[in-house]
Amino acid sequence: MSLEKEEQVIRRKQVLSLLAGALSFAAVFAASGGATPPDGPTLTAVPSANTRSDGYAPPSRLSPELSQTVVAQGATRMENGSALTSYYGYDNDVLNAAGEPQMVPTSTSPTKEAHKTEPDKNTYLVFKQGLAGVDPSYYYGTHFLFQGHESGVGGAGYITRINLDADAAHRVTLLATTDVDGKPLATIDGSTWDPWAKRLLITTENTGAPTYAATPGYPSVVTDVSGALGRGGYEGIQDDSDGNVWIVEDVGGSSKPGTTAKRPNSFVYRYVPAKPGDLQNGKLEALQVLNEAGEPITFASQATLNSPDQLALHTYGKSFETRWVTIHDTAVDGNAPFVAIDLAKAAGATPFKRPENGLFQPGSHFTKFFFAETGDTNATSPENGAAGGWGSIMELSQHDPSANTGTLTMLYLDDQAHSGLDNVAFLSRDAITFCEDAGDTLHGQRNALDSAFVWDVSADYSKGAQPVRWLAEGRDPSATLDAGFGGFGNDGDNEITGLHVSNGDPGVGGILGAKVPELGTPAWRWFYTQQHGDNRTYEVIVASPSQG
Repeated sequence: MSLEKEEQVIRRKQVLSLLAGALSFAAVFAASGGATPPDGPTLTAVPSANTRSDGYAPPSRLSPELSQTVVAQGATRMENGSALTSYYGYDNDVLNAAGEPQMVPTSTSPTKEAHKTEPDKNTYLVFKQGLAGVDPSYYYGTHFLFQGHESGVGGAGYITRINLDADAAHRVTLLATTDVDGKPLATIDGSTWDPWAKRLLITTENTGAPTYAATPGYPSVVTDVSGALGRGGYEGIQDDSDGNVWIVEDVGGSSKPGTTAKRPNSFVYRYVPAKPGDLQNGKLEALQVLNEAGEPITFASQATLNSPDQLALHTYGKSFETRWVTIHDTAVDGNAPFVAIDLAKAAGATPFKRPENGLFQPGSHFTKFFFAETGDTNATSPENGAAGGWGSIMELSQHDPSANTGTLTMLYLDDQAHSGLDNVAFLSRDAITFCEDAGDTLHGQRNALDSAFVWDVSADYSKGAQPVRWLAEGRDPSATLDAGFGGFGNDGDNEITGLHVSNGDPGVGGILGAKVPELGTPAWRWFYTQQHGDNRTYEVIVASPSQG
C-alpha cells in the first residue's frame, strides 16, 4: 500500500473514531486565560513557541487533541513536470549530476540550492464527477486541494492541484504555468473558489501583476481579470453570498522618518460584479473608515508617528462608521488593467498595516468580516504599543454583504507573543484561528518561531484574556540551513500559511462562511502549509476523546 493510501486509511479510521466517540465541542482551553467558544473544538494550549537559535531545528508541537499528516511536500514529484519545475516545491534552476533539483547544499556545491517555490494558499474542493488529469486512463478521485506558488525563478509562478485520492504517481498535477495568451504566470499568493464563475480566483500580491481566474481541471485555463478586479498587493480573497468578491491587500508601507514604524499602506476591497460570476464587468470599491469627527481616516491622516487616527483605531471599545467608495467602474472606466492602491488612496479610502487576509464568520449571513493586520513585524517599532505596530484583529459588521455602510471595531490588539498575523480560518461558529508570519527579524528579536492561535470572536479581549496556541511551528533542517546561511536565494525560517477549513462544496452553499464548520465529521477537512524549507502541506486531524 502506498504512503498516500495508508494516510487515507488512517484518516478514515480517525473520522470513524470521532463519530463513535461523539466528540464534544464545548470546553475551556487549558492554561489559556481565555474562554473557548461554546461550539469550539476542545484544544489544550501548547504552552510556548519554539525557540529560534542557530542550527536548531525543532519539530512542530500541536495541541494533544490534534495530529497532522503530510499530503504533499516539496520533494513530491509532479506527474507532469515542465522546464520550470518538476517537483511540488522546487524549481529546476539548480540540478545535480542526476538531473534532480539540488534541495540542500552539497560538498561539491556548498553555496547553491534549487529555488523553492513556496506553495501558498490552499483551496479544498470536492467534485463528485471528478476532474481530468494528465493520464486519461486514471481516475483521480473527487477530493482536491489547489494552490498557487509564491516564489519562482525570475518571478515565474504556477498552479498545482493535490489529488487527495490519488496514488503517489498521480498525487500532484501541474495545472498551469501560463495564461490563455501564453504569458508566464506571475508568482501567486491567494486563492478562493467562485461558484458562479466556476473558477478559482487567484491573487499575486504584486501591484504590477494580474489577478487571475482559473478552471480546476487539467489543463487549467487561466485568464487575466484585472481589468475589472484590478491589480494590487492582493492576498486574501473570497466571495460572499451576493456574489461580491472581497479582497485584502498586503503592501508594506514606507518607514516613518527615523523609525522602524511602517506607514499603513494596504486596503480592503470589494468587487461588485454586474451579476454574480461576471469577472469582466463591475465596480471595485475600497473600504473607508470615519473617525470620531466623521472625517475619513486616510493615508495622509496616518502619516505622523502614533497619529490620533491610528491610536483610536487600535483602542478597545471604540466603534467606527464605515462606507464603501467606488474606485473603478468598468461601465465608466473601461476594462484596461489598473493599479488599485493608487485609486484607493486618491479616493480617501482607509489603509491598514498589512491586513493580508480576512474571512466571514460562519452563520453570520455574511454580515461579519474579520481581518488581521500583520503589523510592522519589528520589536523596535515605536508604534507597537498602541498604534497597531504589533498588529490587530478587526471586525467589520454590515446589515448585509452588499450594504454600503457598516461599523468597524477591534477584536484583539496584538502583542509581541501574538504578532504578524496572516492566514485565517474558522474552526466553528465562534472559533477563529490566525497564524503568524512574523518573519526572521522578529523571530530573532523575540527568540520565538511562528505559532497559530484560536480566538473566540464573541469574547471581550480588553480584560486581558489571551488566545490559545494550537501550533508551535518548528523549523525543518532545510529552513534551518537557509536561515543560517543567507537562504541560498531562498527564505529562511518556516512560515505557516494556507490555513483552510472547508467541506469542499463547490456550490453557492459552500462559500466559506455559508456553513458552520463541523470538524470531526467526514466532510470537513483542515489544511495548512509549512512554507519555506521542505514546503510540506499538512492535513490536521482532530483526535477523539478516546485517542487523546
